[in-house]
Amino acid sequence: MICATVLLTTAAETAMAQRVELPLVYDIENTGSNYERPVMPAPQKLPVIRELPDALEGVASFADWAKRRNDIGHMIQHYGIGTKPAVEKGQVAARMEGDTALVVDVTVNGETLTLRSVIHYPKVGQPPYALMIGTSRVSLPKQLFDNRPIAIMTFHEKQVNDYGQWGKHHDRGEHPFDRLYPTLTANGAYSEWAWGLSRLLDGLQLLGPEATKIDMRHIGVTGCSYAGKMALYCGAFDERIALTIAQEPGGGGAAAWRKSHESTEKVEDIDKTDYHWFLESQRDNFSGDSVYRLPYDQHELCAMVCPRALLLLGNPDYPWLSDPAMQASAEAAVKVWERFGIGDRMNWSIVGGHGHCQLPESQWPIVQSFIDRFLLGIAE
Repeated sequence: MICATVLLTTAAETAMAQRVELPLVYDIENTGSNYERPVMPAPQKLPVIRELPDALEGVASFADWAKRRNDIGHMIQHYGIGTKPAVEKGQVAARMEGDTALVVDVTVNGETLTLRSVIHYPKVGQPPYALMIGTSRVSLPKQLFDNRPIAIMTFHEKQVNDYGQWGKHHDRGEHPFDRLYPTLTANGAYSEWAWGLSRLLDGLQLLGPEATKIDMRHIGVTGCSYAGKMALYCGAFDERIALTIAQEPGGGGAAAWRKSHESTEKVEDIDKTDYHWFLESQRDNFSGDSVYRLPYDQHELCAMVCPRALLLLGNPDYPWLSDPAMQASAEAAVKVWERFGIGDRMNWSIVGGHGHCQLPESQWPIVQSFIDRFLLGIAE
């Protein structure tokens, strides 16, 4: 009994030490970029894995996490969404247009893609300000940001990939992104949108806080529904984002593909999703019971955010969102944060009784808590 007590105390002290030392955010896009790409077996040679794969496979300590995170990211790109290409500093130019518009030019293979987003600065506080980026828009209630020193900016995803969920759109091979990367026309939109948001961060970083009035250590990303998926992919694939809030992201976002496949309700699963968003080969290779050959699942996409902060928001009134599968994914993902003694940096809230993308007041406190802690640095 005495030995057990000593061991528990030691484990708690170790977790607390890690909690203090682990960074809340990084100043580069991918800390694992120097690791080699893992071997990617042909889909038919992948083993059947009925339960959610172990996100911590091969991880003995936090020092191992960068490589494991990099491996997960490569699997998601290879089998699920397509390549998010790396960009060299010399390929990006940025300027402020007037006092508020950030303009970023990305030139690759002799082609230039221009991104433009207006920064809405707060009326309180002093620069540099924290920044919340809305994928497509910020759907969180404006009351959560009123009279707080947080700037707001929208990432206009159609500037990268002119696909939209509604209305006419171009097909693969005809997007602005495809001019720069003609060998990546098979990509799904989520890899391209994650690439685009990272380029906005490049622009903010290049110009610095004197020009942008933005604090690069306190940037968040959020979106709802298909844009909730977008926010999650953007946050997972760029470690300069301190806080990711994915609101009602549904299948292919936080909801585990395996668990959605097992649902008795009509939900967004790997067979029934919008394949402009994903590699079409994902459906060919992993539809039906073949989903159990997928070497990862969406809890590992969530885990890629670790050690940074992640909040998932659900709405069970819309079965299509597959929130039971999101909860299963969240419960598996949080184990990564907990392993490193920082379990309070990840949470989820699933509350009904409201419209889609209409956050009820009962969820405001948990959202406000994450904003306070990870954008404003206010300790609880």
